[in-house]
Amino acid sequence: MKKVFYIIIVIFILAQFLSPKLPETSFSNPDDLIINNPEMNANVQDILRNSCYDCHSNETGYPWYSYISPISFLISRDTKLGREELNFSEWETLSKIERAGVIDDITDEVSEGEMPMSIYTLIHRDAGLNDQDKEILINWFENYADSLFE
Repeated sequence: MKKVFYIIIVIFILAQFLSPKLPETSFSNPDDLIINNPEMNANVQDILRNSCYDCHSNETGYPWYSYISPISFLISRDTKLGREELNFSEWETLSKIERAGVIDDITDEVSEGEMPMSIYTLIHRDAGLNDQDKEILINWFENYADSLFE
């Protein structure tokens, strides 16, 4: 039993040298959704930054455990996939049609409780969306979508 324990410890230590490179963080994002929508109220901004931006923007905040394997692999993968699916830091690069489609996806996933992901809110308890937060977010995006084609 001792040997198994030592083997696990050695594997854990070696895994630290194999950690993936986490996606880069940037706080200079001229195409960002929030920056380009000054009429967005602070409540919506707070919800987006608190519940969405770690995975869906270039402004990811990596906590200390993000650098420890095997957790780093999961965080790296989820951040890359989140940015590929939707990156608020690149919002202005989308056409109006693309934005409308993304907004439809956002409102569906938020209303159905699929976002933020439960594995994320398990650790980041304050990132969960209550019914009021969902309503605020959905209403803002629906109004924004309506304004796209006025």
